[in-house]
Amino acid sequence: MASSTLTSPLWLSRSAFLLKTSLLPSGTRALTRGFTGPRQPPTSFSPLSLKPSFKHLSAIPSASGILAQKSSDLERSFAREDVVILGIETSCDDTAAAVVRGNGEILSQVVSSQADLLSRYGGVAPKMAEEAHSLVIDQVVQQTLDNANLTEKNLSAVAVTIGPGLSLCLRVGVCKARRIAGNFSLPIIGIHHMEAHALVARLVEKDLQFPFLALLISGGHNLLILAHGLGHYVQLGTTIDDAIGEAYDKTARWLGLDMRKGGGPALEELAREGDANSIKFSIPMRQHKDCNFSYAGLKTQVRMAIESKILSIENNSISSTSSQERRFRADIAASFQRVAVLHLEERCERAIEWAMKIEPSVKCLVVSGGVASNQYVRTRLNHVVEKNGLQLVCPPPSLCTDNGVMVAWTGIEHFLCGRFDPPPRADEPEDSMFDLRPRWPLGEEHSQGKSEARSLKRARAELMRQFSPSSP
Repeated sequence: MASSTLTSPLWLSRSAFLLKTSLLPSGTRALTRGFTGPRQPPTSFSPLSLKPSFKHLSAIPSASGILAQKSSDLERSFAREDVVILGIETSCDDTAAAVVRGNGEILSQVVSSQADLLSRYGGVAPKMAEEAHSLVIDQVVQQTLDNANLTEKNLSAVAVTIGPGLSLCLRVGVCKARRIAGNFSLPIIGIHHMEAHALVARLVEKDLQFPFLALLISGGHNLLILAHGLGHYVQLGTTIDDAIGEAYDKTARWLGLDMRKGGGPALEELAREGDANSIKFSIPMRQHKDCNFSYAGLKTQVRMAIESKILSIENNSISSTSSQERRFRADIAASFQRVAVLHLEERCERAIEWAMKIEPSVKCLVVSGGVASNQYVRTRLNHVVEKNGLQLVCPPPSLCTDNGVMVAWTGIEHFLCGRFDPPPRADEPEDSMFDLRPRWPLGEEHSQGKSEARSLKRARAELMRQFSPSSP
């Protein structure tokens, strides 16, 4: 990563920014709930959208020479290179920040992992995760700026994840982003975590154009979307219970693997020693002809297989097992992985079929999110896309897991389209109510994606709520 100090004026000068914000509608939604005016439905893009689609700066008439009309490719490229955005990510268990230039150059990135906490608590403990974020957020952001050889004064804007994720964790990142933006009069951009996973592929693959299909797979999400354009997505499928990453983590823990390196990588490594066809797990949801996912049943099958051999799923570190028992655990890992990924393959096959009917010009399947760093997953999905005449696009593993680069880059994409909020007040109270979105759908739901399985799950959940002892 190149490091340099920016001394030239930002393309979005303070005076240009003031002119632009003076033209914004009075009902513009800021990231704090104290905004004036009613919340307006998105006008030109999907439910993801954070704000109305404002004119790009180049479309605003110049005033006193502040804004000049720029039409040539060279001039637009130069303006893009001068954009520098700080991205902050604290949606779950990693504290991450990055500084990225508008042309895609990554100036710096820092990630502080909570691997030890994950190992100690067997998963994410929201309150512990929040405290861990709070302890390191200032250091992570400062180190990121120092590594880029920049200060806050060199930034064009600050981008921060506002959802989906854990509320306690999201708040840490948003508070930090708003302090920086308020103190240095910087625009602020609220980022959808899953959109960032999808769009980081456009930083890596410069030729990736809309529309494209994306499979987003992580510890908390399974999502198939058709990306028509920036902020315009159609959800083809999602998980009706557990995501694939959660299933990997749970299986790894039951098998006694070292969770400090992450359940997914640990299980993939053990699976290489096993026979993937030794245990006949059932592939989920084959009777449902849609693009939705379910891993709860597969988890149950794995647990039953372990218990059938009278193995304890507590305090059963694989490092202290016999070679025979290690082989059995490796067989479970390999058999689980084969079926878990077969479920992905089948859903992607159907999603490609649906997507090609909606957008025949689709040429790529983007696979991103933490589980996308799994080499077995990539290899299997590459067979699927090649069979259908498409190209597989995967960010490098370091950009698949949660990171600040994807947040900064998504901020750049929206910023260059004029989609951002004005700077918050520098004296904003610490106890302000921020707009956090722990549950935040990405795009509209495709009509065929409303499966019977999802309807039954919702019906069961509603029934349990009505008859629970705490119900009124």
